[in-house]
Order: sequence, then C-alpha cells, then structure tokens
Amino acid sequence: MTNNIEQLNADRLIDPTRRKLLLGSAGAVGLAGFLGGGIWSVSGDALAADLPVNKLLGFKGIAASTADDIAIAEGYNAEVLISWGEPLVDGAAAFDPNGGNSAAEQEKQFGDNNDGMSFFPIDDNHGVMAINNEYVNEQYLFAHGGDKATSLEDVRKSQAAHGVSIVAVKRVGDTPRWEVERPSRYNRRITANTQMQFSGPAAGHPLLQTAADPSGRKVLGTFGNCANGKTPWGTYLTCEENFDTYFGTQQADYQTTPEQKRYTLKANEPERNWPDFDERFDVAKNPNEFNRHGWIVEIDPMNPTSTPIKHTALGRFKHENAAVTVAKNGRLVVYLGDDERGEHIYKYVSKGKVDNANPANNRSLLDEGTLFVAQFDGDASGTPLKGKGRWIALEFGKNGLTPENGFRDAAEVLIFARKAAAQVGATKMDRPEWIAVNPHDGRAYCTLTNNSKRGDEGMPLNPANPRPKNIYGQIIRWDEGGDATAEHFSWDMFALCGNPIAHPEGMYRGTPNITAENTFNSPDGLGFDSAGRLWILTDGKYSNKGDYQGQGNNQMLVGDPQSGEIRRFMVGPKSCELTGVTFAQDYKTLFVNVQHPGEEGDSHFPHNSPRPRSSVMMITRKDGGVIGA
Repeated sequence: MTNNIEQLNADRLIDPTRRKLLLGSAGAVGLAGFLGGGIWSVSGDALAADLPVNKLLGFKGIAASTADDIAIAEGYNAEVLISWGEPLVDGAAAFDPNGGNSAAEQEKQFGDNNDGMSFFPIDDNHGVMAINNEYVNEQYLFAHGGDKATSLEDVRKSQAAHGVSIVAVKRVGDTPRWEVERPSRYNRRITANTQMQFSGPAAGHPLLQTAADPSGRKVLGTFGNCANGKTPWGTYLTCEENFDTYFGTQQADYQTTPEQKRYTLKANEPERNWPDFDERFDVAKNPNEFNRHGWIVEIDPMNPTSTPIKHTALGRFKHENAAVTVAKNGRLVVYLGDDERGEHIYKYVSKGKVDNANPANNRSLLDEGTLFVAQFDGDASGTPLKGKGRWIALEFGKNGLTPENGFRDAAEVLIFARKAAAQVGATKMDRPEWIAVNPHDGRAYCTLTNNSKRGDEGMPLNPANPRPKNIYGQIIRWDEGGDATAEHFSWDMFALCGNPIAHPEGMYRGTPNITAENTFNSPDGLGFDSAGRLWILTDGKYSNKGDYQGQGNNQMLVGDPQSGEIRRFMVGPKSCELTGVTFAQDYKTLFVNVQHPGEEGDSHFPHNSPRPRSSVMMITRKDGGVIGA
C-alpha cells in the first residue's frame, strides 16, 4: 500500500482545496483492513493538524458547555423569539407554567418541541415563519405530570401541541432583530386534527380509504413533523417522521402485518397512548389510518385559508427533511432521507419544469415525477470513504417492482416505499437525517446520525457506512456532475465524526477535521447559507463522559466545504437538541430551535422557567453584520 496520506489526496477522497487539512498532520492515516475488518486507525499525531487559514469562517470557535444556558460565539447575541405555549392566534390564552392550559387553549398557542423551520420574507421588514412542532414531552404538557395521557382531553391537548405553527414576524426598527407580530392574519396553527387532502398517484387508493374517509382523499392532521423544505414558489414542506409511535391497540390478539412491521409499528406497546382514547389511532379498528401518515405535506404560509396537501409521489417513510433544488434543465429535484437505522436516501425528480413566471403552475410538480433511491458503491481502487453510486427508479413494473414481488400497482410502490427500496437493492444507511444542497456547486450533503446496530446481522458494513457500532455518525456528500437529475454520482465523506479525547486512535477518533476542540456526535440538522457555510446541528448523547467525554451539550457548528474545517458556534442548554436552522433574507439574523430542553428533568430553560420550554432562538451579531462572516 502506498503512503496513506498520498493515497487519500491522489484519489481525491477530499477536494484538492482540502489537502492542506490532511497534509498539516504530522502523522499518517492507517487504513489497512478498513473494508474487510472494519478497522480504521488514525495516528495520535493527527491531533496536531494545522488547519489552513480560513476566510469563510469569521468567528472564533467556542468550547463545549454543560451549562443550562446558551453558549454563543464571541460577538453574538442569542435571544428567545417565541416559546412553547405563547399566545399566537387571536383570543389565545397566556401560557400556564403549571400545565393548566386546556386543549382548546393549546390550539391557539405556539406548539411544542419546535424542529425544522423556514423563513418567508414579505418585504425588508416583515416575514412569516413556518415552524414544525414535532412532538410533546408529556411530563411537562400535562398538569398531572405523568408521561401518559389519562383522558381524551389530554390526548386532544397533545394533538393540539403537534403539527406546525405559522408565525408572522416583523423587524425591530433598523436592527437585525425580529419580533412576533400579534395580531396577524398569517398566524395560525396546523395540528393533528387539521383537515388536509391527498394528491398524487396514491390519492384515493383503497389502502388510504377509511370509514371516515371512503374517498381516500381527505385526511386529518400531521404529527411527528421533523424537518422541512421550501419550494421555489414559496410554500413550506413539512415532513412526517415517527408517525408509527402514535398508533396501537388494546386488542391483545392483534397481529401486526408485515407492512406495518416494516414501519416499526409496535401495536401493543405504542410510545404514546392516543389509541386508548381516540379510535382513529387504533390499528385494529382503523388499519388504513396508519397508511395515511408518513408523507411530505405542503403548506402555503401566505394563505391562511389554504388546505395542506399530502403529496404521495414523494413516497411514504419516516421523512426527515426535503432538500429542494432546481436542476439545470428546470426540473424540480427533492432529496429525502428516511431516519431509521438501515433505511435509505431518496431523490424525487419532477416530470415538468419550474415555471418562475407563473408560480401557480408549479403545484403539480410534486405530483408528477419519479422517485429514486440511492445505491452507494465503493471505489474501484479500494480507497475507503469514497466511491460511486446510482439512483434506482422506484417505478411499478421495473426493477422487480411487480405483482410477483408484492406490488400490485404504482400506488403500492409509494405507500410501501421502504419495501420497494429494499427490493431494488438500495444501500442501508446509518439513519439518513437532513440533506442540504450547496448553493455554489450543487453537491448534496447528508447527515447519517448514528447506528448502534451497524455490523450486526442484517446490518453489514458497507463503503458508505464503514464503522461497526457507529455511535458518532458521519456526514456524506455526493456530486452529480452539475446535473441534479443525473442517475449516477460520485461520493465522499465530508466528516466521520468521532472523539479524539476519548479515542486518540482507532475508528472512533474520526477524520482529521474532527479535533479535540470541535468534537461532536450525532450530526442531525444541516443547512447552507448564501456564502456556502455549512451549518451542522447535533442531536446526540450529552453525558459528557465515556465515549462522549468533552463533547458537552448538543451544539451547532459551522463547516467550510472546501477546507474541511469545522468550528463550534453555539451550544444549547441541558438535555436539548439544536435543530431547524434558517435565516432572514439579509443573512444578518439566524433562527435556530432549542428542542426538548430538560427532557431528563434537569433544565429550567428559558428564563428559569418552572417547566422547560422549547423555543425559537434569534441569533444576531453585536455589530449587525452577516452571521458567520
């Protein structure tokens, strides 16, 4: 084997512009047996790597933190914009810190556990934010403090705290600061009981029909809303992720179907006990209701009377986010991750082209197109952490998606997209979470957050997921040669996350751009700003000991796609996740979510609250400049 550093550079594991990052190391990277035995070691000398002078990242990285507060880079301010329970809609009640708000009151208040979000400008001083409310922490939601609903009222309150909050905001004077605008005709709540409609190939299919909706075209609600997307015509895409946790039954002899098992339904032990009080979620009584969730939902934030649409053409699985881009030929492309161990990365390509002159003509683009799934192969020369790949079409009648293999029509391919992906040989990934597209070169980046079962039976190592018991995760990227509709791509690893403090050598140390100063685990949220800075948010272990020594609370970091450098920008309070990065139109204000602070009972965020509250944070520079520059 040639010198490993030379090999990595020669084979372009990382861009030539990143070579200084690797060559700055005094040590060599040993990769013997990487693919065969899963062994990967990095010399301890790699910790001494001298990172290149970087003009893209204009702030000094901060230390890890375990405090119950926000830590932010020098020269920046972090303020709360809005928190769970704040009045939003006209006539809304004030938040009761003792949990006494009713279900009817929660329907008019800002929802809980805010996750993905997007900012939609109206003019220089006004905008609308669409913000996901993924789930609830029952011990804080209910006045009784229990972790289960005890009545239909409890269930209705939980359902009212789920979904999406549409929030109007206005600039404060001539500053980069914003505040919630009340009242506003834009402000509204979309919950687990809001009327919606299906569109696309599966709309009206028998598998989507219920006694309450024999048409199979009308559906109530959205929940488990993780991340998001934003269309070129100004609508919001919210993504239904862990929908299975809301369904179950008390029927002791109920047998979960293979299709339900494929979506990890635990019918007799649901994570939330909605089925005990709301028969809609009882899979024994309403089995098809389960099929009506796990979709991408389009919402028009500028039209408060519009009906949200569930687009079946984008497939049904545990959607993390929807990274939207327009290909050079004008077609709409949406990259999609399925957040579960061993699941897949997808791409949707529209049949028609984006019509910028007539935005109303674009709505059908999400209904007519082809869904693909990714297959990641290794490098022909055996070089690790890079390779080739292809997108395999999930089209009925092709690639084994036939009645002989259990697919009776095109709708079933989409309703059971996971089954279809496995049938065509898609690569099992380490929990694909957010995907983001670099606005400068079109490369797509995806966080693979972790996979403790990697290497077990049924979850073998593969070139794109090379570490057994992957507790730290990685960020992979692919290049389609400037054509987002291409069916082939090359890929490499932007970062294998790790911990040089706990593991100075070995496979859990991470790639050389992971250092003792920026170490983190479980990358989750991801987004680019207009300058091409990559914003990385984490949702992982925060014990700060053992394998996670020195990593502190969950955090937000910024990476340079060219040099590979990563710096820590912000750290959240105790037991939280940081998620949902978005920017105001001038990039002088960054919004980020603090989700589920104190889920371990150890936080009073924000403002020493008696019940910790998920909150949208507003980040500005003290000098009013562009964030991160």
